[in-house]
Amino acid sequence: MMFKRSLSKNFDKTFLLVALLIFIIGILTVYSATQARNLPFSESFFVKQAVWMLIAVLFMIIALAVSYQRFIDISYVIYALNVLLLIFVLVLGKSRLGAQRWFPIGAFAFQPSEFIKLSLILVLSGYVGARKDTMARAGNMVIPCILLGIPFALVLLQPDLGTALLLLPIFLSILVVGGASLKYINGMLVAGLAVIPVFWHFLKGYQKQRLLVFINPNIDPLGAGYNIIQSKISVGSGGLLGKGWLNGTQNQLNFLPERHTDFIFSVIGEEFGFIGAAALVLLYFVLVKKAFTISNTTSDMYGKCVATGVGMLLAMQVIINIGMTIGLMPVVGIPLPLVSYGGSSLLSTMIAIGLLLNVGMRRSTF
Repeated sequence: MMFKRSLSKNFDKTFLLVALLIFIIGILTVYSATQARNLPFSESFFVKQAVWMLIAVLFMIIALAVSYQRFIDISYVIYALNVLLLIFVLVLGKSRLGAQRWFPIGAFAFQPSEFIKLSLILVLSGYVGARKDTMARAGNMVIPCILLGIPFALVLLQPDLGTALLLLPIFLSILVVGGASLKYINGMLVAGLAVIPVFWHFLKGYQKQRLLVFINPNIDPLGAGYNIIQSKISVGSGGLLGKGWLNGTQNQLNFLPERHTDFIFSVIGEEFGFIGAAALVLLYFVLVKKAFTISNTTSDMYGKCVATGVGMLLAMQVIINIGMTIGLMPVVGIPLPLVSYGGSSLLSTMIAIGLLLNVGMRRSTF
């Protein structure tokens, strides 16, 4: 009991409250983005998202209650199981919009690629933490590159370019915190830039088109450029204060595609305006800042790597999603954490939050 009380002193209630507030904003926006479909309430996206949140909270509690060191101990098992799921989904998964990423589970769908981000954080944290004094050696860079390369290739085959690319900053941030030599990291970055022309030829046709319309959406305004054009119209039309909840024209008249998932920030911009969108960004800033504060104040290298990986995951998802909705980044299908509709994304995010709070509670016990 004394141990539990000592842990509770470091429990960051503000972090959890901010995360729940973001979810409330998200589920209200999901309702606004989907209510025009006139589905029975029990089958609505609003109810499904609420059910997923209840499940996600249970998993978050588990991630919070068990010491993160236990998860580190079995990280290779978690990683291997996740890799197997990525292989199975390529064979048995459900195909949608040209991608094969989901296992159908009744009225829901399970997306293994959402969890490989957490698996990679844990397995890299375990590897780097065990070699905290020797990570500057070139030989210790081989295994991390293999651990990254396997899921990167499998996710790319689905194809899911956004999630595959998201693994890279997670990988690099953990290596930097773990003491890897910047000389080798810079070498990998240069090598990565050098293979981009070759990488281009392996992209699907629609992926190439998305990258091209990022430069100029008007080259295909009714095709690949349509989403980003309508998204920018939605955000811009919201003005300072927005049109009000359920009153977004682009949203309610069905001009904005994928508005409950990838482009949900556009709905927020239209209905809540610049003030509402800025408030949401501020809430995300609080989450990310607290994540890196936990990393900086944790003496245990395993925990420091976990917190850094989760903080980078949250930050990059927010930057990429918002960036693509306002035309600053290519459309790559990255969900907005805790806001976009999707059970797998919500579940993985809440587990990540549980792990982060776990590290924060136990940072003074190692």
